[in-house]
Amino acid sequence: MLFGKKKRLIERILLVEDEPLVAFDTEHFLGAEGFEVIATIDSVADALEVIGRDAAIDLVLVDVNLADGSGVEVAREAHARGVQVLFVTGNCPGEARKLAAGCLAKPYPQRDLLAAIEGIEAVIGGRKPRKLPGSFSLFLDAA
Repeated sequence: MLFGKKKRLIERILLVEDEPLVAFDTEHFLGAEGFEVIATIDSVADALEVIGRDAAIDLVLVDVNLADGSGVEVAREAHARGVQVLFVTGNCPGEARKLAAGCLAKPYPQRDLLAAIEGIEAVIGGRKPRKLPGSFSLFLDAA
C-alpha cells in the first residue's frame, strides 16, 4: 500500500500516573492517536499486578512519585519482562538509563509525548529517531 500507515511497534500502553487530570488527559490523547491504553493505574501495587499478568504490553508510561511508592519499582518489573519504559516525571531518577528507554520531563505538551514514543519506536525498529523534544532524554542503549 503506497499511502498506508506503517504498523506501529508500540501499540499497547500501560499508563501509571496518580495525578487524575494528567492521567485522564494522557489516556484520551493516546487513544485519539490510535494507541490502546490497556489500563490507567495510579499505584505501584496495581501496576505490578497488571505487568505480571498481561504479556502484551508494548510500553509503560510511568511517573516516578506515586502515592504508594516509586515508579522505579514499576520500571524494574517491566524491564525484567522486556517491556519498554518511558518515565514521565519532573525528576528523572538516576537509575532511569538502566531501566527505561527514555525520560520525558513534566510538564510537557502532548506533542512531546507523541514525539518521545515515536523516538523510542524508531530505535526499536532500528531507525534513527527524528528531531526529539528538548524535554526528552532518549536512552539508546536501553531501548
